[in-house]
Amino acid sequence: MIARQIRLSSQSKERLSRLKGKTGIKNWNVLCRWALCYSLSENTVPTDLAISADSNVEMSWFTFAGEYGELYEAVMKAWCIKMGLPSDDATAAKYFKLHLERGIAYLSGTGLIRNLNDLLKLATEA
Repeated sequence: MIARQIRLSSQSKERLSRLKGKTGIKNWNVLCRWALCYSLSENTVPTDLAISADSNVEMSWFTFAGEYGELYEAVMKAWCIKMGLPSDDATAAKYFKLHLERGIAYLSGTGLIRNLNDLLKLATEA
């Protein structure tokens, strides 16, 4: 498991709160999964910034990943390999957090998400 607990930054909490209101998705973990996948689809390395885990939004790895924990972990390690990075747990965990934060920023900053249908359109775009 690449992370036991996941705590978001205050900025990401605020962004997710707005996304929850726009999409009607009530659970943080569901939006976080969308954010991770959206960031991974960018196919670039996120900027290595210090992430302040200063919000009260915290979830376990199992809450985030559900029954697909091994799949998310494998995807992160495969991404590391693809980008020429080490695929150890520490590196995968670091980039998991960076992708999660970047994905949340992208989803909240696109200006395209006004409702759930807009979020679904992102998944079907080429």
